[in-house]
Amino acid sequence: MKRLLLIVILGLLVCVPAAVLVLLYNLPLDTGDRSPLQPIAFSHRLHAGDYGIDCRFCHRGVEISPVAGIPPLATCQSCHTYIAKDRPEIVKLMKYVERKEPVEWVRVYNIPEHVYFPHMMHIQAELKCQNCHGDVATMDRITRNVSVKMGWCLGCHREHKASIDCWTCHI
Repeated sequence: MKRLLLIVILGLLVCVPAAVLVLLYNLPLDTGDRSPLQPIAFSHRLHAGDYGIDCRFCHRGVEISPVAGIPPLATCQSCHTYIAKDRPEIVKLMKYVERKEPVEWVRVYNIPEHVYFPHMMHIQAELKCQNCHGDVATMDRITRNVSVKMGWCLGCHREHKASIDCWTCHI
């Protein structure tokens, strides 16, 4: 009887932590809103889709920097000083410009601090923005399309025959 009890206890000591680890591994890292409301309603469908403005016009750092960057208000202002300046969202935008106050955009994609994801290297590898961000040109409000979990990234690296060495992405 003691032997059976010992086996059950040892089994629980092994199985419970293993089950917890499996559960934690499968929990999503990107638990935030997949399409958060922004302080200013910006339509990528209108700008990138209808008007065909290239991503790099606004996200100028994407080819030379590890981060694509959020466009400075001066980029918006360069067009909207003249175009659609009476529309409510443009008026709201211009108030930020007048106050010299940055817009507090809500991040859609969050990558853990220990992960190095250089946009420039992915652009230089001729990957399209749509690979990760989906067809932004059809989105009024940006929606996170992919899970930025390690398995998804590894799958992409394998598909494109890129390095899967740990130090490629982990710093």
